[in-house]
Amino acid sequence: MLRSQFRFAPFALLLAAGAGAASAQAIYTCVDAKGRRLTSDRPIAECMDRQQKELNPSGTVRRVLTPSMTAEERAAAEAKAKREQDERAREEEEKRRDRALAARYPDRATHDKERASALRQIEDSAASGYKRLAELEAQQKKLAAEAGFYKSDPTKMPPALKRSVEENQQQTAAQRRFLSDQEEQKRRVNARFDEELARLKNLWAALPPTAAKK
Repeated sequence: MLRSQFRFAPFALLLAAGAGAASAQAIYTCVDAKGRRLTSDRPIAECMDRQQKELNPSGTVRRVLTPSMTAEERAAAEAKAKREQDERAREEEEKRRDRALAARYPDRATHDKERASALRQIEDSAASGYKRLAELEAQQKKLAAEAGFYKSDPTKMPPALKRSVEENQQQTAAQRRFLSDQEEQKRRVNARFDEELARLKNLWAALPPTAAKK
């Protein structure tokens, strides 16, 4: 009899081990879209779009599984993450630009000096343009006086004189466009320095009183 008990002991141990393994297995439970409570020994496919709980054998909650995203939800989440990443990159770039700007212009005087230098270059170029325009206008008067002799019959105007009149008109128009561009360039320069100054005032204000002169 004792020999029979020893013979069946290993089999009993295997059964006990199997029972222990089964008891340690997790249980998944959820309520599906139809309101049914489902239970399984693995994540439940019908509840992939909603929350489901993983329970211990004792019935306590081991963890909560969040819903799996649909393709549209994943695309929306990725787009949101991309926007947030771009916004962080923009903020970092703006901070970098502010640091560079403050280093370049430690005070108001330095900024005003560079503005004046930039405007002076435009004004010097415009002064040359106005001088050239005055020359062209003086030339235009002489050409108009010469062309006046052929007012009654323009077909008799010499080709050379006709070319000179046309060239003068073209050059005068080009010079006027150039001067208009210079005025627009001056406006853009002032706008840029005004924008910089507004930012710099905030940056200077954040520095110790001795670090920036306003």
